[in-house]
Amino acid sequence: MSGVSDLERWKLKRLIKSLEAARGSGTSMISLAIPPKQQISQVVSMLTEEFGTASNIKSRVNRQSVLSAITSAQHRLKLYSRTPPNGLVVYCGTILTDDGKEKLVNIDFEPFKPVSTKLYLCDSRFHLDPLAGLLEDNTKFGFIVIDGKGSLYGQLSGNTRETLHQFSVELPKKHGRGGQSSMRFGRIRLEKRQNYVRKVAEKATQLFITNNAINVTGLILAGSAEFKEELEKSDVFDPRLRSKVIQLVDVAYGGENGFSEAITLSRKYLDNVKVVQEQELVTKFFDEIARNTGKISYGIDDIISALEDGAVETLIVWENLVAWRVEFQDAEGTKTVRFLRSEQEQECVNAVDKVTGAQLEVVSKEPLVDWLAEAYTNFGTSLEIIGDSAPEATAFINGFGGIGGLLRWKREEFDIQESDSEDYFDENDPDDEYAEFF
Repeated sequence: MSGVSDLERWKLKRLIKSLEAARGSGTSMISLAIPPKQQISQVVSMLTEEFGTASNIKSRVNRQSVLSAITSAQHRLKLYSRTPPNGLVVYCGTILTDDGKEKLVNIDFEPFKPVSTKLYLCDSRFHLDPLAGLLEDNTKFGFIVIDGKGSLYGQLSGNTRETLHQFSVELPKKHGRGGQSSMRFGRIRLEKRQNYVRKVAEKATQLFITNNAINVTGLILAGSAEFKEELEKSDVFDPRLRSKVIQLVDVAYGGENGFSEAITLSRKYLDNVKVVQEQELVTKFFDEIARNTGKISYGIDDIISALEDGAVETLIVWENLVAWRVEFQDAEGTKTVRFLRSEQEQECVNAVDKVTGAQLEVVSKEPLVDWLAEAYTNFGTSLEIIGDSAPEATAFINGFGGIGGLLRWKREEFDIQESDSEDYFDENDPDDEYAEFF
């Protein structure tokens, strides 16, 4: 990926998602967050006291579960002689699986950012506030897209874009109706434009200033007419927001389309924003298709084959891709690996060897994205895990299944022009979702 922090951030999001769904029987799930300055010995002493208290729980089953979780937490802390520089997060306890069985969970790690919250809770679920706070991105950019038809307020942070507010307006045209003097009509038109700009400015203050402080790193004004210049120069535009304006952008559209165009045209000012990086990456993928270089691959089977050949320079994977890496074993202990899409998951049940017909047992099963996040370096490739906020990313997900690669060289067996796959799309077909990107 573009940096270790990106991969760490994605792994943390996956961990939070899995822990959110976990539920236990009784209060047997321990959530423990230790800030950098807190001593491990203090936490160990606290857990010893909690162990004594838990010994008095009347319910035998609940008592044993709680004592087991506390013991597990104590054992995890013994692995550390001192609190790591960024603190420590520990989750221990017995959870219930989908089939109703009990499973012991023990997780401990030093996060990629300092833990700011001290936490100890024993509950029927894991408490994830300390982890969620680590994912907050303080780099946020505000957008105001304004034209003669209405205004849109948006926000861009990491790989997430959000429309905060939108409203439409009807302004007088440049030429008045019959029966009105040109001067009178001009005054009415000017007054309504000024009122419109005032409304836009006042709403901007409401959205981009919180508790008397600006809540965005920078502000971009976009529009297809001169309204953006009028807004910036207006006396009713909050001076604090004016000081944060980093760019005025001319766009051909208003609304959501104008928002997308403004993000694209502001790239050099937003180089560190994840969604812009994703736009550029997927656009490069589409460019390779448009130029028919043959240096792209997509689909799980083709990607795995290209990875094994060492041909993939950059691997692009949608963060919510539903696919599996499944390891099977036959009666003689011979193991095979299959990569299955969501609609093929049923193959895990009563699986047989495709050649011999022998019954196969599932040894392990894990999400393909998780496996790639750990194994990608073994194939000499870089990994980019993308979201679906950018229109280009959505087209990549819908058109190519959410997994593709930029190749170092053209692979002879894969030619997009000659492929008879149902996944092939015609760039000249206006019905293709991604045709606009060529």
